[in-house]
Parts: sequence; structure tokens; C-alpha cells
Amino acid sequence: MDYIHVRDMQFYGYHGVLSEETRLGQRFRATVSLAVDIQAAGQTDELDKTVSYVGVYDLCKEIIEGKPYKLIEAVAETIATRILADYEGQVFGCRVEIMKPDPPIPGHYKEVAVEITRGQFV
Repeated sequence: MDYIHVRDMQFYGYHGVLSEETRLGQRFRATVSLAVDIQAAGQTDELDKTVSYVGVYDLCKEIIEGKPYKLIEAVAETIATRILADYEGQVFGCRVEIMKPDPPIPGHYKEVAVEITRGQFV
């Protein structure tokens, strides 16, 4: 299995349970890994033999900057579902990590995050 990684994408969205989160918004980061077969792309140097990371970035941007969700779990699930549907036959599995670097909770920490894996990811 081969992998494409799109790491540490940064967006601004309005996801959260607290009213401040949905009113003011906040930064979100996302990392997506795709289980793919990119041998033909490596041998031919042809874009149509692989998954364009531009398309994956645009999909993540649309979801994270779009409709608000209460939970970042729902954001991750929506991204994974769309990737597997939009790239059916090309992407066999995906791993999505959504990070919330500045949640409105007291304490000292780097971030809160969820990570999900869907489909075949070896």
C-alpha cells in the first residue's frame, strides 16, 4: 500500500459546542493520509494516475470552513466519508486528524485533536 499525506492544513471555522466557538470561530488544523496505489503515477509521471492533493485540500477547506458542527468528530467523519466517496476506486482508506489548537478550556496544552481511520489502511 502506498500513501499520500496532506499535513497540517490550516483553516478558520465555527465548530464547537460553546456559543463563543460558533460566534467567534477559531483556527483548525487537519492532516489527511490516503491509502492508495500510486505505482502507475510513479512510473508514468501522469497526474491522472494518482489522487490530486489539491482536490483533497479543497475538500477539507470546504468542510472545515463551511457548515458548523458541534464536534470535531463530526468534521473528521464528514471529511473521511467525502474522500472515500469522491475518490472511490482510487482511495482504499483514509486517516483524518482534526486539531483544535485554541479551544476555550482552561489549562496548559498544545491542542485537542481527534483522529479517525476509515476503509482499508494498512
